[in-house]
Amino acid sequence: MAVTDSLSRAATVLAAVLLLSFGSVAASHIEVTVENFLRVLTGRIPPSTPRSKRLLSDDRSNILIYMTGHGGNGFLKFQDSEEITNIELADAFEQMWQKRRYNELLFIIDTCQGASMYERFYSPNIMALASSQVGEDSLSHQPDPAIGVHLMDRYTFYVLEFLEEINPASQTNMNDLFQVCPKSLCVSTPGHRTDLFQRDPKNVLITDFFGSVRKVEITTETIKLQQDSEIMESSYKEDQMDEKLMEPLKYAEQLPVAQIIHQKPKLKDWHPPGGFILGLWALIIMVFFKTYGIKHMKFIF
Repeated sequence: MAVTDSLSRAATVLAAVLLLSFGSVAASHIEVTVENFLRVLTGRIPPSTPRSKRLLSDDRSNILIYMTGHGGNGFLKFQDSEEITNIELADAFEQMWQKRRYNELLFIIDTCQGASMYERFYSPNIMALASSQVGEDSLSHQPDPAIGVHLMDRYTFYVLEFLEEINPASQTNMNDLFQVCPKSLCVSTPGHRTDLFQRDPKNVLITDFFGSVRKVEITTETIKLQQDSEIMESSYKEDQMDEKLMEPLKYAEQLPVAQIIHQKPKLKDWHPPGGFILGLWALIIMVFFKTYGIKHMKFIF
């Protein structure tokens, strides 16, 4: 009995903040730029880019993009040095759709005036959530008196609290996610947009984007996997030939460090300091005035 992947939907691809750093949690902050973020989304990256820094999605992938930070009406800041606009984001999603890089996309943003970031979306199968409406601030949560800053945003805190109760077999749907942070808790007014999404949100499970398990189909047909002995043998011979052709490693000639260390320092050419010249001129002028006085200045100038 063999197991094959279902063609209906691939496993969820988590883009979120990790996508900003090319899929690597420990990536350098230098890589987190608007250009790199858009390149990862659209797949416009050099061929030498490793798999860990690619968004390996296709037309069966459900993608979650979560963004948070300082923002305003129609933009979100990156590193406090550049911004991504809602138009750039909308065009990137359209490129993804045209290039068949997603099946369904869930966009969540936690920033001031967050709803402005999904106003320009026009591609199909996108569901968007925001922590605040246009003209509203998105506030912080859990201040730490020891370090004097807030540890998390309000909307993120309550969404995370809600998701921690979700398990892979959960039947919780997107309508429940829309209600996790009412204005009484968030102070701001969370918003969502579903007009581009083809399915009814009440029929969309949370696990379609968060912590889902890959759906499989079970077949009773037997599949025999046989290794091609000729291919294995030829590859083994090629490896042996490559090893023979490789030149033996040699150490490069080392610098005479001991001689360099024990060399006597080279004597530098002596030049009078600038202050010495200035003092000499001052002494000459003082002697001149003391000897001849000011009345002889007219014969000089």
